[in-house]
Amino acid sequence: MTLDLDVQRHHQMPSVPGDAELGLWCRAVLAGRCDHRVELTVRIVDEEEGGELNQRYRGKPGPTNVLTFCYDLPDVVGSGLIGDLVICAPVVEQEALAQGKAPHAHWAHMVVHGVLHLLGYDHGTDREAERMEGLEREILEGLGFPDPYESERTGWKRE
Repeated sequence: MTLDLDVQRHHQMPSVPGDAELGLWCRAVLAGRCDHRVELTVRIVDEEEGGELNQRYRGKPGPTNVLTFCYDLPDVVGSGLIGDLVICAPVVEQEALAQGKAPHAHWAHMVVHGVLHLLGYDHGTDREAERMEGLEREILEGLGFPDPYESERTGWKRE
């Protein structure tokens, strides 16, 4: 599997990971799940852009941590494009602080979570959530991060 990653930075914060880390985390999700060339974009945004996109595409006011935009292109197109992740840096930072998590670990979780969505995983039902959260735990553990769901006090809400 080859990853063609486009990182677009429209917001800078000290906790925002570098391109190499974002790529590592994306590859960890894709490994064993994709056997072809994969293209995806990670766009890091501020609260204004995050809120506009959340309202426009989900009908929900205000920014959220990560939005996924999946693409299902016909095979004849010959593209490995699977979609875009939009991550709102201030929201991720605020969540990490509120949940008592290291910002770096929370960033990794948001990337893993988003890429799993791009691969078709969801958490709309309890069964889907168990499956997706199990994969998140497994991938993050392999990357050296703690279980993001280990405590009810984390405040993580499925949206």
